[in-house]
Amino acid sequence: MSRTVVSKRSSWPRWARRGLMENIATTIIAIGFLMLFQPFALPLYTYSFITMLAGTVMFIIVSKFPE
Repeated sequence: MSRTVVSKRSSWPRWARRGLMENIATTIIAIGFLMLFQPFALPLYTYSFITMLAGTVMFIIVSKFPE
């Protein structure tokens, strides 16, 4: 008697899965961090918190996505 294992495939597109999107969110957070600690341009410093906040919110949302 043979049993077949049915793999549960996600209907989500490959680009919208957790691994890639978490890496993108982490990169956005890192860019915001670098913007915060650079001594050259005031506009980069001004938008650094918003950039890190957007990356953090994206990471929280993306962590609910399927593998």
